[in-house]
Amino acid sequence: MAKARPAIESLEFHPLTPDRWGDFERLFGPHGAYGGCWCMFWRETRSEFARNAGEPNRRRMRRLVGRGKIPGILAYAAGEPAGWCSVAPREDYPSLERSRVLKPLDDTPVWSIVCFYIARAYRGRGLAVDLIRAAIEYVREQGGKVVEGYPTVVRAGRLPPVSSYLGVPSAFLQAGFEEVARPSESRRIYRYHIRARRRHTP
Repeated sequence: MAKARPAIESLEFHPLTPDRWGDFERLFGPHGAYGGCWCMFWRETRSEFARNAGEPNRRRMRRLVGRGKIPGILAYAAGEPAGWCSVAPREDYPSLERSRVLKPLDDTPVWSIVCFYIARAYRGRGLAVDLIRAAIEYVREQGGKVVEGYPTVVRAGRLPPVSSYLGVPSAFLQAGFEEVARPSESRRIYRYHIRARRRHTP
């Protein structure tokens, strides 16, 4: 039986702003996470993404951040970039809006979590759950009410990292999400409804 990996200590979470771009680059490495993606897959049409893999995607993401757009949340472990979660209003993701599988369920305005990237040293240690919770708090601060995730169903064994970039159902369940739709055999839609915090009366 495999031993449980230790929990990650000294975690911090911060939105990706221009001053943190270097940390984002360091986390994603020379290949932009996977195949030159640079977390642009859902932010472009499929034809645009095919043309822009690699350095063009890196430049496009940097311009996005430079304009003051927050594309997601960085996780830090002991001050070092350790993980990433892309979260933004659904309409910020053109390919998601065009998806035949992940169609809008209703007219509810939602924020969408569409990507995770975890540094190798921190995989399998629950960081995705922590990132989801940090994303919820960020959406709350922005006035959002509903957060959606689109995890991949694990059929047998472990998914390779490149196949689990949308997350897995167990991570969303641990973060308090509920399954609301099964649009395909391998894809689920989960939602989290943000409720106002109760005010403590003296």
